[in-house]
Amino acid sequence: MLTKRIIPCLDIKDGRTVKGINFENIRDAGDPVELGAFYAEQGADELVFLDITATVEKRKTLSELVNKISHRINIPFTVGGGISSIEDVSVLLQNGADKISVNTAAFKNPALIAGLAREFGSQCVVLAIDTKQEADGEWYVYLNGGRTKTDMRCEDWARQAVDLGAGEILLTSMNHDGTKQGFALDITEKLATGLPVPVIASGGGGTMPHFVEVFTKGKADAALAASIFHFKEIAIPDLKQFLRDAGIEVRH
Repeated sequence: MLTKRIIPCLDIKDGRTVKGINFENIRDAGDPVELGAFYAEQGADELVFLDITATVEKRKTLSELVNKISHRINIPFTVGGGISSIEDVSVLLQNGADKISVNTAAFKNPALIAGLAREFGSQCVVLAIDTKQEADGEWYVYLNGGRTKTDMRCEDWARQAVDLGAGEILLTSMNHDGTKQGFALDITEKLATGLPVPVIASGGGGTMPHFVEVFTKGKADAALAASIFHFKEIAIPDLKQFLRDAGIEVRH
């Protein structure tokens, strides 16, 4: 049985780590280089770096910052934000990223996923989906850092992207993001059981039992969180021990 992964997320704005609630009310959470090094020491399984305003500001991800962080960590490193070409990915991989995350650009140009998978391998391509459950009960895809609603259902887009070559799905529930009320178990479980690739659950982790739930009921392969780690509410070694005690396989 594959071990479940715990992944801290660095949301980057103006070179600093930030955190919001439901994608709004952004506040500072510290220096990304120091945080990255700290999480690697703490036993995080991977690290995700998302340049959250790169797409909206129509600029590239901060490759220098990626380089600095990569030199301080020894765990797999996924980078996203403003990636729209093979060249963008080459730059980030040269600067120490192991995987890249695409979102808006891939939705607008699905051929990008196939191109990246061909060039770098599916294992390098993570599709990030920001999704929101609407009044009709359906989960829809949102773009541009959660600012733009589409008519595409989350499940349909995830399936299409995997068919094109995405090797992993990073699923963020906008309804749950930053609320610390628990992950979106229903949509996570649908994707995790319906797709042949790993699903990372994101949005809503607030207590250790929430992580047990997302791995057991949500069937997630990995769980990503930000503020509970940044603000030292939960320590990664404690969380891993709690999961082990609950019978969930995690890496020591």
